[in-house]
Amino acid sequence: MADVEGFCDERFAAVREALTANLAGGADVGASVAVYLGDEPVVDLWGGQTHDGPWRRDTITNVWSITKTMTALCALILADRGELDFHAPVARYWPEFAAAGKERVEVRHLMGHTAGLPKWTGRFNGADLYDWEKATSLLAAQEPEWEPGTESGYHALTQGYLVGEVVRRITGRTLGTFFLEEVAGPLGADFHIGLPTEHDHRVAHVIPPEDAPPPAPPRHMAEVSWTTEWRRAEIPAAGGHGNARSVARIQSVMATGGGSLLSAAGCERVFEQQSDGVDRVLGTWVRFGLGYGLPSRGLPLPNPRTVAWGGWGGSVVVADLDAGMTVSYVMNRMAGGLTGDARGAGLVLAAYAGLAET
Repeated sequence: MADVEGFCDERFAAVREALTANLAGGADVGASVAVYLGDEPVVDLWGGQTHDGPWRRDTITNVWSITKTMTALCALILADRGELDFHAPVARYWPEFAAAGKERVEVRHLMGHTAGLPKWTGRFNGADLYDWEKATSLLAAQEPEWEPGTESGYHALTQGYLVGEVVRRITGRTLGTFFLEEVAGPLGADFHIGLPTEHDHRVAHVIPPEDAPPPAPPRHMAEVSWTTEWRRAEIPAAGGHGNARSVARIQSVMATGGGSLLSAAGCERVFEQQSDGVDRVLGTWVRFGLGYGLPSRGLPLPNPRTVAWGGWGGSVVVADLDAGMTVSYVMNRMAGGLTGDARGAGLVLAAYAGLAET
């Protein structure tokens, strides 16, 4: 049997059993899972191994697209304060963005992956991810691949730079700095967009997937996250580092109707639908709100007022406003899928089983 540490309210014993089974059976190497009811943790578990020892309470790892939910939360906060209008043209805040026929692209199009900018079409390589000015300038100059607002096409890496630049233009702060000062810091959450040097020793390297069919990146891309350059850079769509506890703590703000960061009305804006159909990039049915996935035929969730997203390789977060519950799963062994797999789904279902006992 695998050793699992932490605490678990006995109502949610099925979550502990599911994580234990994943670790014992080899589906997971190292992993963490957390469940919040309201703003109180009822599950905080971890276990298994990292590349250099046991997965510990303070182990963190790259969570890929879970980072998008953190970036979306920053934008929602600014909108709630009246500093950002999701229906305004992006060019109101970022004038250079109006180039190449994008003068009518709205901020909500960036949030919902409908802006038509799913990748860089100019000369761009992996090292350019660490050059914020180049990454954003190229996107500002680029022509959309389809009519913005008409359908989604997952902006796997570009979304973070697009939303992040809007945040920077409004606040004068980088996305990572704004997130630290306005979200992670006030909540006491161990999540980082741009990881300081002093946390390097806690990072569990992700284990690349054995196969990564399109549209997922090739498996060698996972190894890029082991590098110092990746950890230091602010990559707001894919470069966040945290664990299940920190992810659940932050996103419990959504499950509690805004918590300490948003008004109830500001939180509800996440449900403003931006697309509902087969995504041009993912090839699966996705329904996007403002920065999060919403329940749909491609993302079946028990309650309609629920937001969720997953990260490349398997990490997942679900925030259920009807139940007031947040579930997060973060691991180091990656599966091939771009936005989650059965391990996370099993833990989420186990959490709902526990909720039924309350």
